[in-house]
Amino acid sequence: MDHAQPEPIFDAVLYPHRSLSPQGVRYLLFAMAGMLTLVGLFFAAQGAWLVLPFFGCEILLFWWAFRANARDGRRFEHLRLTPDALTVARVRPSNMSGKSREHRNEHRFAPPHWLSVELTPRPGGDNELRLASHGRSLKVGGFLTPEERDDLATALRAALKKLRAPQGRIETLSD
Repeated sequence: MDHAQPEPIFDAVLYPHRSLSPQGVRYLLFAMAGMLTLVGLFFAAQGAWLVLPFFGCEILLFWWAFRANARDGRRFEHLRLTPDALTVARVRPSNMSGKSREHRNEHRFAPPHWLSVELTPRPGGDNELRLASHGRSLKVGGFLTPEERDDLATALRAALKKLRAPQGRIETLSD
C-alpha cells in the first residue's frame, strides 16, 4: 500500500548565514597560527620560552571554536505546510566520538487552519517569529536576520491564506 505525501502548499528550508567558506576559515586559521607562532618565537628568542605552550593552547582554542561554529552552521529548520498539518523539523548535527549524526526534532501543528503567525518586535530593531495554535507556540528562524524573519512571516501568512481559501473561489491579491 502506497501512502503518498500530500502536495505541500509551503515548503522552506532555513539555514543560518555563514560569512566565511570552509576554505576561508582554513586560510584564517593558518594565518592566525602563523602570526601566533611568530610572536611566540620572538618571545622565546628573548628568553620567555614559557609563552610557547600558551600560544599553542590559543591555536588549539581557535581551531576548536571554528570547528564548533562550522558544525553549528550545518543545522537547519524545515517548514512544510500541507492541507493536513504544518511540520517544523529542526535538524542539528552532532559529531560525537567521530561519528557524524543528526538530532532531528519535529513539531507538528494539525490542523493548520487554526495556525497563527506572530512576528513580535523586540528592542533594537530585532523581532521574534512564533507559530501558535491550540495553546502551543514555537519560535522559528531564531538564526535568521530580522528582515529574513519578516519575509518568512509574510510568505507563511500568504500560504495559510491560500490554504484557508475555499477551493472553488479564485482570490486576487491587491496592493
